[in-house]
Amino acid sequence: MAQRDVNYKDNIFHIAYDIANPAKEDSIVILHGWGSNKEIMKQAFVKQMSDFKHVYVDMPGFGKSTNPIVLTTDDYANILEMFLADIGIKPFFIAGHSFGGKVATLLNPPCLILLSSAGILVPKPFSVRVKIAIFKLLKPLGFGKMRRVFASRDVEGMSHEMYETFKNVVNEDFSKQFEAFNNDALLFWGKSDTATPLWTAEKINSIIKKSKLYPLDGDHYFFLKHPKFISDVISQFYKEHK
Repeated sequence: MAQRDVNYKDNIFHIAYDIANPAKEDSIVILHGWGSNKEIMKQAFVKQMSDFKHVYVDMPGFGKSTNPIVLTTDDYANILEMFLADIGIKPFFIAGHSFGGKVATLLNPPCLILLSSAGILVPKPFSVRVKIAIFKLLKPLGFGKMRRVFASRDVEGMSHEMYETFKNVVNEDFSKQFEAFNNDALLFWGKSDTATPLWTAEKINSIIKKSKLYPLDGDHYFFLKHPKFISDVISQFYKEHK
């Protein structure tokens, strides 16, 4: 594992990363989702796509990377852009899983790879809506500190900075950002995904002008079951468009 420091908004972010196939010329950057880290993405893809240099990054606040301040998705993209410039990487592909898909979209690569990306709002289940309503009723009465009781499992054990960051990014509608993306995009999705259901993929596919959708068996982490197929599609795209 390597580490690079990025100075952003007068704060130092220690960014942990790994590079595979360092001698290769063209690169693919692979970003994890919320609450995850680079190791799960390496588990899927590090033995694939041997024609590319792979860059696996722990985004700020995850894995072994630090986050000293409250961030937005735009901030994540800005930090990653500075980081990639600092290590001299101009990727041909940027892949992002879940939250990482939103960050990857903002980085505007020549070819975007979305793996069950977040960004299309999904109606909350009734039980979650009830929790939110109860919390809003109790908060003025001084029960705001009980937020952890009502919060998603995604925020368990988080620092204040990451909890506030989560609130910033969790309910974003990225439709305009997807529509503004004008390069090629490959969309891979789990047919049984409940976090980012397949219908959200179909919507993104209709919004991004030059995109192609590949539904695959599996849930939100479907890519762990299909790394070779995904990698083969990416490699074939590269051969046809480079």
